[in-house]
Amino acid sequence: MHINLEIYSPIHQIKNKLFDEKGIEVFIKRDDLIHPIISGNKWRKLKYLLQRAQAENKNQLVTFGGAYSNHLLATAAAAAKFGFKATGFVRGEEVTNDTLFLCRLHGMNLIFTDRESYRDKPALFDKYFGDDADAIFIDEGGASAEGAKGCSELVDELTEPYDHVFCACGTGTTAAGIINGIQRNQLSTQFHAIPVLKNGDFIKNEIDKFLTAPADYHLHTSYHFGGYGKTDERLINFIKQFVAETGILIEPVYTGKMLYALFDLAAADYFKRGSRILAIHSGGIWGLLGMKDKFR
Repeated sequence: MHINLEIYSPIHQIKNKLFDEKGIEVFIKRDDLIHPIISGNKWRKLKYLLQRAQAENKNQLVTFGGAYSNHLLATAAAAAKFGFKATGFVRGEEVTNDTLFLCRLHGMNLIFTDRESYRDKPALFDKYFGDDADAIFIDEGGASAEGAKGCSELVDELTEPYDHVFCACGTGTTAAGIINGIQRNQLSTQFHAIPVLKNGDFIKNEIDKFLTAPADYHLHTSYHFGGYGKTDERLINFIKQFVAETGILIEPVYTGKMLYALFDLAAADYFKRGSRILAIHSGGIWGLLGMKDKFR
């Protein structure tokens, strides 16, 4: 089977009174529309990993994530679509939730793992699959050179120039890929990463691991709202208003934080008048399933 998806990722302008006042234009690339479940950067990061698995005659995808991991769900759906088996190591005690239900529905075998053991993912893989020639290791979030290569292709799809590109940042793979794409296309675009984890300065090392050449970019580390998967009333209210005004569904783990940062920087006159800014919707809206109680 040919492992690919037809990419449908249009760019929409976000109209807002704030942007009009500041004299800037803001657009959003809808990677969330690539696939209902294998969406956004999840597909871009998996694409070449799946092609490598096929080329190496591997039929068992083995990967890792938390109980509400979009990556686990995307891998489960991709495995079902392209004819692989899939196993997911789930961090923490055994639980049931909507995300894991959908993983199982797509045929993924789940192995719940204590947090101490989970820290050494290669050891976990070796323990369960070390003697399985059909199994391939896929790191949490799809973090890999292949993942960065897939994400770099996002830049090739752009048909208009942008002064700034914004993207949420978890493992650094998507950011590195986009930066590589900007450099490969010789664009003057400035890249902005919004780490969604507390103390996000460490992300620079993760990004730099997958860069094809040294690059300057911006890290905005103060928009984590307490850490990964954390939120507060400010972010929830922002998301409610954004979705109600645009019809574009976002979640509080990744894209919500990135867009909050963009709006906040715009309000603080961070951008020159006349700037064109592109926000990357990296999908993952199933992350809302673990945050429903925050929206009451």
